[in-house]
Amino acid sequence: MALRGIGLSPSVENAEVVCLSGNLSTRLIRRSPMRFIGKPSNLNRRQCWGVQCSSARKAVSSIESEENAQTALLDSVDEELEHVTRFKISNFKILDCVSVGLGGRADEVIFEAIVKDTNSPLNNTRVVLRRLTSAQAQRRGKRAIEVLKKLVRRKLMYHSYSMQVHGYISSPTSSGRVSFTLVHGYHGSFSLRHWLRQSDWLPTLEATLALDEESVRRVGDDTVGGPAVSRQLRLFRILMRDLLIGVNYLHSHGLAHTELRLENVHISPVDRHIKVGILGNAADFYENGLNSSTLDNNQDRRQMMIAFDMRCVGFMMAKMVLRELMDPFIFTKFKSFLTKGNDPSCLREFLLQFLSRNSPSGNSGLQILDRNWGAGWNLLSLLLATKSSKRVSCLDALRHPFLCGPRWRVVPSMDIIRWGLGSTAVRIAEEYIYGQPQRSRLAHFIELMEMLNPNSKPKNWLELLPGKWRLLYCTGRHIGLTLRQPNARVLIGDVRLAVSRASKLNTNLSFTSEIGFKIMIGKDWPHDKTGICGKLEVNSLFRLTAGRRLYLKEEKTTGEFTMGPSNIQGSLARKLSGRKWRKAIPFKEFPSSLPVAKLASGDIEVTMNLGEPLNQNIDTAKNAVQEIRTQLPPEMFDLSKLVCGTYVDSRLLVLRGVNGSALLFTRSCDDAMD
Repeated sequence: MALRGIGLSPSVENAEVVCLSGNLSTRLIRRSPMRFIGKPSNLNRRQCWGVQCSSARKAVSSIESEENAQTALLDSVDEELEHVTRFKISNFKILDCVSVGLGGRADEVIFEAIVKDTNSPLNNTRVVLRRLTSAQAQRRGKRAIEVLKKLVRRKLMYHSYSMQVHGYISSPTSSGRVSFTLVHGYHGSFSLRHWLRQSDWLPTLEATLALDEESVRRVGDDTVGGPAVSRQLRLFRILMRDLLIGVNYLHSHGLAHTELRLENVHISPVDRHIKVGILGNAADFYENGLNSSTLDNNQDRRQMMIAFDMRCVGFMMAKMVLRELMDPFIFTKFKSFLTKGNDPSCLREFLLQFLSRNSPSGNSGLQILDRNWGAGWNLLSLLLATKSSKRVSCLDALRHPFLCGPRWRVVPSMDIIRWGLGSTAVRIAEEYIYGQPQRSRLAHFIELMEMLNPNSKPKNWLELLPGKWRLLYCTGRHIGLTLRQPNARVLIGDVRLAVSRASKLNTNLSFTSEIGFKIMIGKDWPHDKTGICGKLEVNSLFRLTAGRRLYLKEEKTTGEFTMGPSNIQGSLARKLSGRKWRKAIPFKEFPSSLPVAKLASGDIEVTMNLGEPLNQNIDTAKNAVQEIRTQLPPEMFDLSKLVCGTYVDSRLLVLRGVNGSALLFTRSCDDAMD
């Protein structure tokens, strides 16, 4: 029903002209000058008057209710945010540009502005206006102001490590909603991600942070300048320590950041501190208070949230140090490696394939993480640990040797000592310079690792041993191609040991030695390494039991079997009695025996695959097998010669052969690369 009405009231200057169609309450009614059209009859006048008055009263009441609702909404916002300043848009001079580092979400509109209010302490200060357009964005803005109540009690820490929230702008819109704009501090044009993507990021960041002798003392350093790798390490220490202090400040106030990314972190050139964002998504550790009924749940929630933040810090550290991870494709593979449940302690082995080594000085990120006995890789693995309970806290990370300069004395834990021994052994093995000094050092490191084995029980071995391991080094003989004239020129590739457990009901393990090689044909093999690829596999079944490795004294070993060279044990005993190792090693003297995992082998099966045309030549296959046996440690071809395991953790493995030689393995990540 369509109705047209004209209100008659000679005493009112303005009247309501109403055009109503359909639902009366949904049409907008506006005031306009009164007009008389024709002369209606009395009857029609009475009917129209009744309908018009009723409709007008409903419309007016609807407008009043909307206005009251908007006023109530604004009042509630003001009451909720009374501890910060409510600005007006007229208090600001809007600038015509926005810094690239301030880019927000799709439901945010960013402006830069200058405060123009003589009564405000922020007068002539540059600020950021972040207009939040969606309901979810407005909740983030109000949450940032709510968090301010908890943090502002320690004003010095808040101003140093958090992006300061000055206030808000709130006003009703024509659609009946309330516009909400957050006013927060301006801390430079770039986020940390934008800083690191600059071609001249290192000198620019050093200038921004104004690094001098006083500032580097904050990280335990005593020098400025130097090689590029040293400068980068010093800068990363400053950034990481500042970031961890800021995150710990939040955690100590019962808050988790939940959005730690390089894009959300800014460096202020004024106070030279890292700002950890506006905390719009900060979450409380304790939802229901600290009553006894929910204490356990709250503790679990707290641990989970801290672990999540520390994982984000680990991602940030990885991107800062390893610039290749700025590539989204490589970073996706990096996250996928962790998501699949792989141990972060194997990250170095996994990332070596992605790290660029084209620079004459090598990859700077790899050198930084390898320094101080691989301390950087250790910290990264602790930040990204698969189990949340194993992740390091902010305070423990700040005490980690990687973030402490040479002026600070740090007493390393036993785990870090083990890590350092293994990392140094891996780096020496990777240099492929096996002179007598290197061989002696490797033998010492392996012996020390065996003495500090944290997983000596068979149940630990059954848990950690399954997987694929890559052979790094053998303390036995090393025979190459250079000084010989073999019948087949065989270049050995990767040698891996795959271990699997058929059933959890027993201690049987399946060992498979996988040997990749290449047969080079022709006389120009020293310069041309192309050839025909092949693969040799040796399979055997082992039973694992507990055992002990005996160290027999030299005077009692005449004509008897010994487990290792006596000169190595003697020099190792002298090292252990020295001042350097006395505090680290839990033995006062060289032990007479150590617990090991004893390996008893069964039948052995050997298979070999060769590419064409060599797969048709039996003599070539025989010569290839003979040459492989010559170059490889005998334990990798005849698995029955493996007699015990002396060291194992999530990253490294040491097995001993029947002749006493040690085989050092690192966990392979081939499956994670697929």
